[in-house]
Formats: sequence, structure tokens, C-alpha cells
Amino acid sequence: MKKRTTDISNNVDSTRRKFLLNTAPAVGAALAAAGAETKIFAGSDAEIPSIRIPKEIPASLNEAPKPGSFEGQGMTGAEVFAKLCKEEDLAAMFCCPGNYTVINAIAAAGVPAYGGRTEGAMCAAADGFSRVTGEATACSGTEGPGFTHMIMNIAAAAAARTPLLVLASNMQIAGDDREAFIQTAYQQPTTTGMKKFGKRLIAPDRVWEYGAYAFRNMKSGVPGPVHLDFPGEVARARFTDPAKLKDYYTKEKYRCESHPHPAPKEVAKAVELITKAERPILIAGHGVFHGKAWDVLKQVVEKHEMAVVTSGPSRGHFPDDHRLSAAVSPDALMSADLAIFIGQYCMPSPGEYRFNPDIKTIRVHPVPEDLGRNWPLDLGIVADEKIFLEALANNLPNKKRDAWTAELAAARKKYDDLIHGQYDLGLKYSRDTNHLHPAVIGKEVHDFLYKGDIDPKQTVTGLGGWTIGNYTGRWLRANRPGQGIVCAYQYGAIGPDLAMVIGAGAAVQRGVGPQAPYKGAPVLCVTSDAGIAYSMFELETAAKYKIPVINLVYNNNSWGMWPNAVTSARSMHMYVFQENLRYDKMAEGLGARGEYVRTPEELREALKRSYQAAAKDGLSTLINCQALKEFTSAKDYPPGNAMNAEPGCGAFAH
Repeated sequence: MKKRTTDISNNVDSTRRKFLLNTAPAVGAALAAAGAETKIFAGSDAEIPSIRIPKEIPASLNEAPKPGSFEGQGMTGAEVFAKLCKEEDLAAMFCCPGNYTVINAIAAAGVPAYGGRTEGAMCAAADGFSRVTGEATACSGTEGPGFTHMIMNIAAAAAARTPLLVLASNMQIAGDDREAFIQTAYQQPTTTGMKKFGKRLIAPDRVWEYGAYAFRNMKSGVPGPVHLDFPGEVARARFTDPAKLKDYYTKEKYRCESHPHPAPKEVAKAVELITKAERPILIAGHGVFHGKAWDVLKQVVEKHEMAVVTSGPSRGHFPDDHRLSAAVSPDALMSADLAIFIGQYCMPSPGEYRFNPDIKTIRVHPVPEDLGRNWPLDLGIVADEKIFLEALANNLPNKKRDAWTAELAAARKKYDDLIHGQYDLGLKYSRDTNHLHPAVIGKEVHDFLYKGDIDPKQTVTGLGGWTIGNYTGRWLRANRPGQGIVCAYQYGAIGPDLAMVIGAGAAVQRGVGPQAPYKGAPVLCVTSDAGIAYSMFELETAAKYKIPVINLVYNNNSWGMWPNAVTSARSMHMYVFQENLRYDKMAEGLGARGEYVRTPEELREALKRSYQAAAKDGLSTLINCQALKEFTSAKDYPPGNAMNAEPGCGAFAH
């Protein structure tokens, strides 16, 4: 195990320099083999400068906003759009340089802005910020290459129904169909099926009109991504007279406070069905989180003793540690006789949830066209989630369901025994091999976050990866709104995990929405060695903005799907990596801390040091958890890998 001092702030520079010097011969050899210049490293005793944050970063972050004005030279189209973003309370923007006119204008207008290393990761970061706050966020990239790099994470945001504003520049209208210069791309067809609304802006005087319509789409009904691309003629147009802009009026002229209310007879029918049910279960979807309906949800279910399980890309709008939570009682799911879906934006099909096929179903959704989709209903209701729950609170009688609550408790005990049994087995495997089994990682993180000195409601977590995602999902808990991110939710993207949690960390740093009581706290991500490749460089972004992230990497030297190659000739090489790669060292090279662990004791101590460095100095850490790929195999190390029950802890499909 790597030995480090506790005082990280005093040690980090020298440790990083030592690493670079120690690895110089190997790097030099690699460069020589590639025919590259080697004198930079090989045999040099010259001091290598330390990584440091340039003065330009704090200086520009501390500058006062400077929005555009119609006075003098007037406002550019980009500044007009930035003014709209500010007035619409855009919570944050994550980007890479490109689309310069637009991103500069949005930053200057006073919207919190973050510049990262890849457009794709910045798109995931914007998604992560929104998943823990419910607020609209933006991502931006340059025309063709930057925009297309975002595609995977735009699709992930679409599956999660994230109110994400996707922005990209797009050369000039004058160059259309000529492949003029470079990076020309027809963007809007590319995001078909991944957005709620999209528009290539071609009329400069309609920039406000389309921008306002984009925000209405993001924030109304079922939220979702919108995509606007800005040709140069629009972004750089100038306006000295607001009257020249079409539909230039404030949001008070187009917003309303009306929300869909359920019909009284439908509420009465719902009350009748719920009251007659013996074992009702309420599935609190993402709409409950977006509608900030968690308090009335708790009031309703405690009044009538219903089981609750949350679903969606964020977790915690009903606490896992509540006696009525079914999130950790999977065996009780089959007993439920009535399911009440509220705010379930992405519906499963019957059979995807561990429910009895004969279960009766109520679904409450803010728009009518999705009712009955995938799942036949006994009662469909069009209503705002919070308003419906308030109606239930007013109309449901007090009721005790002793048999149902006892069954939930027994199922919770059985599940707890199950995962502790897996831990005991994993501990044996870890001792036998001197490598960390995923069950041990999950249990150690659980005990550190929820059983020690840290407030169990404090730390926002996110996880991804295949073997480690399934194992750790059984142990991570969400006990307050926005405490957990299901990074792989529905779309199953590999690798946005770290970037998504960095975005969530930015929200915690600013104390936005439900993160306010925990402002400034560290965040924690668990991902795999396959996944970390997609967003590892954003550790540099976390360091640059002092967003403290503790990132555990399950390093099993392979893609999690390696068993697919076992019986296939000439295939395994495509599934495995070099063994014992040092992701912790790579993290140090990016300005973060690195820890390397192979035993439970080492992991326990590394978590303590990492949290201390995060809380005290705002430093991020990557903990390289060395494992074996064979832990995935039920034949080699039973029980091997298995997906978790849906819905519940560790679920990610719906």
C-alpha cells in the first residue's frame, strides 16, 4: 500500500514531482520506441515544475458579471440569448472551448460556468448537476467534433428526462451545403430521438423567441433535453433596439402557475383502490423529485402505511432507511397487490419489475399521451405529482397495515442477511487472493458513509460499472432528496459516472436546492476500470474548481463482460487490459491524490485520508481498488455477478 502523510496539502506537490521523476525512464523509453523526442525526461535531474492552478482561473472566476447591453454597440445574438438564460435561472453551464461567442456571453451574464476537458464529459457533468437539484443546466461544444462527442451523454440525459440545454455552434448559414472550411455538421437530425425540442437558429431576430420556447420545453410537463445550434450569423448579429427582436418579452408573459389537477372522481377512485388493497406499494418516480413533493409523499404513506420505492435517475426522495421503504426489501415486492406509479417518466413493461402479474395499477402522470404505455392500467390520472399527493393526503383515511409492515421488515432483514453473507464470502476471497472483492468494497463504503462519524445524509454518491455497480448498488443508500445518482439509469452508458458526480459535486459546492444543508461536502463516485477511461481527465476539472470528489475505481483488469469471450476462440484479448494499471498514479498526474489498495484495511484507511483531504483542502482522490476479473465469475467465485431487483437499491433499468 502506498504510504502517505495525513497532511495532504503539504505533501501533494512533492509526491507528484517524485512520481514524474520516477516514471521518467519508462516514459522516455516509450517515446523513444515511438520515435519521439526523449531528452525531455530521460536522465534529467532538472526539477520538474509542480502542477499549479494559474492565476487566470481565480481571477476570472472572481470577476463581476458583465452582461450585454442594447446601449452603444448593442448586444450580440449570443448576449441576447445569455440574458434569457440568466432570466430563466439556468443553474449552470458545463462546456469545452468552442461555440465561443455563446459560452463567453453566458459566463459573462453571471451563469455559473465550468470548462472541462471533453465535451462528452461536460455534458454528463451538466446532467449530474441537474440529477441532484432538478434544475435546468446547459452543456456546450464546438460545431461538428465537439457536438458529436456529446452524443452518448445527450442520449443518457434524454433517457433520464433531464432538463438539459444542449448548445453548439454551427459555422455559418452562408456555408451550408458547401462543406465550407471545417467542422460542418447537420446537427438537428443527429439528436432525433434524444430531445424534446430542437432548432437550428437561422433568423437572428428570433433568438429570444426560440430560446424562450426551449426553456418552456425543458421545464414544462415531462422535462427533457433541448438542442439549439447557433450559426455565426445568429451568434454575432447585433441589436441596439430590442424592438427588432421577435417576441421579446419576459417570462411573466408566457409562464403560468397552473398545473394539471386530478378530477375529483378519479381521486375518489384512487382512494377506493388504495383503501381496499392489503399491500399497496407507491413507486415514487423522478416527477416526485422534480416536483419537490417528498414531504407530502412521506405524509401520505405514513398516514396510510403504504410501502414506497423510488425510481429514476436520482434517489433519496423517499429515504431508504424509512420503515416503509421497500428499496431494500426485494422479496416483499411480489406480495404487493396494488402499484401506484407517480411521476414515473420512463415506464417499465410488466415483467421488468418484480411484481405479481395480477397486480392492480394506478398511474399518475402530468401528460395524458403516455398513460397506458407499456403497462395496462386500472386507473390513469393526469395530474401534477405534488397536487395528486396533496389530494391523497386530504382524502385517504388513517390506516394501519401491521401485516404489510411486518412483511416489509422481514424482507429487509432477509436482504440484509443476504448481502452480509455475500460480504463474508467476499472477505474470504479477498483474504485468499490479496485482492479486493466487490462485495467488500460495497460494505466498506457503506460503513464509512453511514455508520461512522459522517452524517448519513451528507454525502452524494453515484455509481457505475458492471460488476462493481451491481455489488455496490446493494450497499449505497439515499436518505434525503438528491443524495444518490443512478449514473447508468436506463440508457446504460459506460463511463459518464465520474463526470456526472463532478457535476453533482459542483451543485453541492454551491448548495443548490436540496444540497443547501450540505453545501461544500465531498461527493463520492464508484466506477470501474473500463468506465474511468471515459471521464478520468475530468479529475483535472475537479482540481481546477476545487470540487472534492472521492473516486473508487474497481480495477479488475478487464471489461466486465469478459465472460462472453470464455468459449470463443481468439476473442479474450478484446476484453482484457494490461494487468495492474495504476489509475492512482494517473490521477496524481492530473492534480488529484492517488491511493492504491488491495485489502479491506487499506481501503478503510484510504477512505479516511481521502475524505479528510476532500473536506479540509478540497482535494479529490482516486482510490485504485485492485481486484481480479475472476470475481465476476460464479464458477470461480460464487455467487459471481448478478443484477439487482427492480425497483430498489442497485436498480438502473427503470
